[in-house]
This record gives sequence, structure tokens and C-alpha cells, in this order.
Amino acid sequence: MANRRLLVKRLKAVRNIRKITRTMELIATSRFKKAMDRAAEAAEYTRKISEIVGDLGRANLKFSHPLLQKRAEEKKSVLLILTSNRGLCGGYNAGVLRQALAHFRGLKEKGIECSLEVSGKRGIKFLNFQKVSLAHSYTHFEDQPKFSEVEVLASRYVEDFVAGRIDRLDVAYTQFVSSSKQFAVVESILPIASLGGGTAVKSESSVDYEFLPSAEEILAEIVPAAFRAKLFKCFLDAAVSEQIARMVAMKGATENADEMAGTLKQQYNRARQAGITSELAEIIGGAAALE
Repeated sequence: MANRRLLVKRLKAVRNIRKITRTMELIATSRFKKAMDRAAEAAEYTRKISEIVGDLGRANLKFSHPLLQKRAEEKKSVLLILTSNRGLCGGYNAGVLRQALAHFRGLKEKGIECSLEVSGKRGIKFLNFQKVSLAHSYTHFEDQPKFSEVEVLASRYVEDFVAGRIDRLDVAYTQFVSSSKQFAVVESILPIASLGGGTAVKSESSVDYEFLPSAEEILAEIVPAAFRAKLFKCFLDAAVSEQIARMVAMKGATENADEMAGTLKQQYNRARQAGITSELAEIIGGAAALE
């Protein structure tokens, strides 16, 4: 009887866990659809503005924007790592942190001073456990990052780069390609000469532009806008990838709970059948003894 009671308790616990994981899977699915729509809307804008900046960079201009100029020697850099505030999302955070730490060590070996900035409680806890010092940490970016919040970071990075306090900015995040393909990357987005990841249209010949009102004013407006759009796109990709990872993890947990519940149900039925058989044997044995 004790064995059957234990099986009933375990079966009840597994079914309760299954309800939780199923609910979390549905919530992650709903959030994933919203996040994917935002990422898709930003992707086209980011791609087009990156193409324009790339064309301007190859145009025969007598001047250039400071954000387009690569340093002759890189001494100081910033690595921004985008992780999640919550867990239960499989290997989402582990993949990003693995890429980030490998890149961080590579910069150290090259003699480049690298400052780490982390967004997300999971990444902060992991790096604190590893005793890695952090220059800045952020926990206010949720699964629906706002452009106004990202713009504050972007403005600071632009000021630091133009003032010469940093020579490059890298972002470690999970890049969203499709609902079935996401992968952790470390992408350099400052200087903007490396922005776009090959999305800009390449041309062997120079591009001739006519500017109105002036090339300086247009570059001063469009180049920082391209950087802000790219940084915001990184946050959006990270958000949608997090929801996909959580959705997949909770779906797997729900299926495992179903399988475990089925196994426990079989074990309970066998134990119950064995108990009934034993009781019948005792009754038959007692009846035979009375004859």
C-alpha cells in the first residue's frame, strides 16, 4: 500500500508540473509571435539603412562621419552581452555566454582592453559566479525592449566612440534568422564600417550622389540612426530567440511529463493488480483452511 501511495503522489506531482510547463509553452508561443512581428518590421528598416550607409561609405566624399572611421590601433573596446532575465529557456543563455567569453579572451590575448556590459539577470549571475568584473549591468530590458531604452545606450556608445574613449563595440547575442534557425554570435557594430554583416549591396565602382541640403547634414543624421537601428535590432533578435528557446524547452518538458505520467500510471496499475491478486490469494487460502 505504501508503494501505491507513493506512486499516486508522484503521479499527481508530475501532472501538476505538466500543467505548469504547458501553460508556459503557450505563453512563450504568444510572446514569440509578437516579438517576431517586431523583429521582422525592424529587419527591413535596418537592412535598408545599412545599405545606404554602405553606399555612402564607398562614395567619393571628401569627408566622413566619425562613426565610419576605423581606428588605426584598437586599444579599448566594449563587449555588450544580451541574456535573459528569466530561466527555463534551454541553452539560450549558455550559447551566448560561451561565445562572449571566447571573444573576451581573444581580445585580451591581442592586448585590447575590454569592458564587459551585460543585460539580463542570468548573464549577470553567471559572470559574477565566474568572478568576472562588469562595467555595467542592466536588468530593465524585458522580452519587449523599447527603442527609447536602447537609444539611451546607443547615445552613450556614440559619445564614447567619437570622444575616443572606446575604439570598438561588439555585441554578443542570439541572432534570429527564422523560427527554426537562431544562433549565438558576436557582432561588431562600431565602427559602422563593419555594420550590416554583408547585407549592404557591394559595388566595385564608386557611387555618385547629389545631396540636399548638404552631405554633412545627411551623414550626421543617417549614420547615428543606422547604429541605433542596428543595436535595437540586436535586442529584438535576442528577445524573439529567447521566446523560441523557452517555447521549445517547455514543449520538451511537457512531453517528458506526459511520458513520465504514463510510466507511473502503468507502475500504479501493476502495483494495484499485484495487491488485488495478493488479497485474493489470502482469501482463497483462508477459505481453504476453514474446510
